[in-house]
Amino acid sequence: MPFLSRLYASTRFEELAATPWTEAQKAEFLGMQFQSQHAHYRKHYPEAHWLVVERAGQDIGRLYIERWPSQHRIIDIAFLPHHRRQGYGRALLSDLVDEAWLAGKSVSVHVEKNNPARRLYLGLGFAVVEDKGVYDLMACAPPGSGAG
Repeated sequence: MPFLSRLYASTRFEELAATPWTEAQKAEFLGMQFQSQHAHYRKHYPEAHWLVVERAGQDIGRLYIERWPSQHRIIDIAFLPHHRRQGYGRALLSDLVDEAWLAGKSVSVHVEKNNPARRLYLGLGFAVVEDKGVYDLMACAPPGSGAG
């Protein structure tokens, strides 16, 4: 949990940089936000796999995924800052798409509209299937399935 909390905080660093809060206030806020997110995910995705991504014995990221009968839902994928844009996310997502497609399923994920990772998802064949306000639901369906 300490690693996952630190990883979560690293994904919000830029967002909080502009706040006038002290480092202690930011840390307290991020800790509460992490706990809230964790509780939400556990409640709404009870059968999910909560995976820590490792490289050379070091924890570098997380992948939360739930495999439903109709699709595989990526709940969350994140990497520590110095492991971003290194190809790990692309490789992991490609493997997830291959796994789902072999089972005849699509892969879906909610992505914030301003998230730079949108380009990665689009490049892997994901398309927006539903506007959810701040987020878009994106999906990547097997070829010939007619699904988004």
